[in-house]
Amino acid sequence: MTDSAVGETLTMRLHLWFERDEKIFLGIGRALLLEKIEEYGSLRQAATEMKMSYRAAWGKLKAAEESIGKPLVQKVKGKGQRYELTPVGRQLARQFMQLQQDVEAFAKTKAQELFGDNVQYYADAYPEHKLSSLKPE
Repeated sequence: MTDSAVGETLTMRLHLWFERDEKIFLGIGRALLLEKIEEYGSLRQAATEMKMSYRAAWGKLKAAEESIGKPLVQKVKGKGQRYELTPVGRQLARQFMQLQQDVEAFAKTKAQELFGDNVQYYADAYPEHKLSSLKPE
């Protein structure tokens, strides 16, 4: 299909996640929640930033930890209710976000081959929804 056949710009969205025993192991929502906890040091602020309740964020975090079998966040000693990612949490979030970016790049290239250059990925259309704030170590 060519650009002229499609007309306007197309925005592509993907949803990638891993399951274990038919339960979500890790997906974009949980990876983004981990990133926001790392960024703000606060589960409450991470939840607010993601437009979800504290209870929902806590539930997603605990479900992820149960599925993974290891803690993903830890309290920062002496700083009240401050949190940071554990090494496991940081690694899983970083690896998932890298995979997500790699899959998106491949899918965008393939979609442009099939539908023309007027295909853009969601992050290109809405740059304010950046996918990753975790910096490589």
